[in-house]
Amino acid sequence: MEKYAWKATVIDGKLDEYVKRHNEIWPEMLEVLGAAGIKNYTIWNVGNELFGYYECEKGVEYAARIQNESPVVERWNEYMKDVMIMEKDPVTGAQPQLRRVFSFK
Repeated sequence: MEKYAWKATVIDGKLDEYVKRHNEIWPEMLEVLGAAGIKNYTIWNVGNELFGYYECEKGVEYAARIQNESPVVERWNEYMKDVMIMEKDPVTGAQPQLRRVFSFK
């Protein structure tokens, strides 16, 4: 199973709203994540920084393609843009993947 990590920034004063929206995540968004083979998805926060991690059951490329092609993800990104700033990879349309520099098993 491939691992994927990303980072983003919460807009000043918007962290509570960011958390609220994720506590109320749309069922159709969860369906897309499942269809993309995404498992064990967590998002962490410190200050205005966000760190997300998930495992890709069907591979990173597959997960990125399914998300990039989804109108639900497009709507979610539009919905979230007033509370967060996230760079997009111009090739995949997904968040730029962080490079793993250490692993302990």
